[in-house]
Amino acid sequence: MIESLGRRVPAPLKIAFEELNSENEDTFKREYYSLSESDDDAIGQWLKSAKARGDTKNSDSILLHLVIELHRKVDDLSKILNGEKREFIELRGEELVKEIGHGHFITKEDIFEVGHKYYARVDMPVFPARMMPLFIEAFSEDTARVLMMHDRDQKDWDSYITARERAIIRESKGLE
Repeated sequence: MIESLGRRVPAPLKIAFEELNSENEDTFKREYYSLSESDDDAIGQWLKSAKARGDTKNSDSILLHLVIELHRKVDDLSKILNGEKREFIELRGEELVKEIGHGHFITKEDIFEVGHKYYARVDMPVFPARMMPLFIEAFSEDTARVLMMHDRDQKDWDSYITARERAIIRESKGLE
């Protein structure tokens, strides 16, 4: 049955998770939506507004995004110096991911109950690095399919899979 999931690649990721129930679902949804608004900070709003007005058409898009991420890092450092820290909900489970695919992942250990739904966060090594929140459903004891993921996270998830595939191909060519 796992073969029907499509292609998968090894991925050195860690996932934090907790089973959904009627008591925690609203809390998890609030965090899920708050993590999607990472682009909705003041500089993110300014960029969206500038793009809408056409003010960025003569700008180098990559350089502009790098400068904005640098600005966000300075904001983060300022918050740290002022004693502010982003708090995440403490989730009960944590496990290493063995493989990921488009819309699913497989963990190293059997941790899920088949058919149960979970809220999860994955610390993804993408640019900018961030915590990706997801809602998942156990397909088997070690495999979950993604039920809900933000659009930007979906694109970065798929790009990460492609990057891992390329790295594996380069490694295999180097070993030959």
